[in-house]
Amino acid sequence: MTTEMPGPRLPTAADEDRFWSLIESAWASLGPEPAAIRHRLLHRGPDHDEGDLYSLGPWLDPFLDRLRAMSADLSSIELTDLDRVLERKLFDIDRADVQEVTDGSDDGFLYARGYIVASGRAFYEAVKADPEVAIVDAEHESMCYFFDRVHREKFGDHTETGSGISRESGSNQSGWL
Repeated sequence: MTTEMPGPRLPTAADEDRFWSLIESAWASLGPEPAAIRHRLLHRGPDHDEGDLYSLGPWLDPFLDRLRAMSADLSSIELTDLDRVLERKLFDIDRADVQEVTDGSDDGFLYARGYIVASGRAFYEAVKADPEVAIVDAEHESMCYFFDRVHREKFGDHTETGSGISRESGSNQSGWL
């Protein structure tokens, strides 16, 4: 009798929808000012104000505070599912063309990808489609392991996503060909 090992666990469409819904709900709870900043980041023209590129920075910690509050009652399985989505989103934009725009060392590039994900679905999808939308040196380290850290604080251990991938820079080999 042979036992087959299951393949890597992939995020489901429902997990991904829940992930982006939480991200967007956390931003929405902060009011119109960060919403306007996120809109300007996404729809900036060639004559945009360089200072505006980094104006989302002061809102990132309040965003994570809201996201943490919204995640407080989630189970271990739910947090692991969300971490699997986060891990996949970071992996999918682990690409040389994105790094060329964002700059940074291995850690700096991971944190830049954290900023891209934290900025919301529209910004993430825009950068994924056209890396020129990304911002040089805009970083958000805390987003990179957010759901794993919430899980660890609540349950005492790390998530085990079972995805078979890494969020660390340079892990997505097809993105660096």
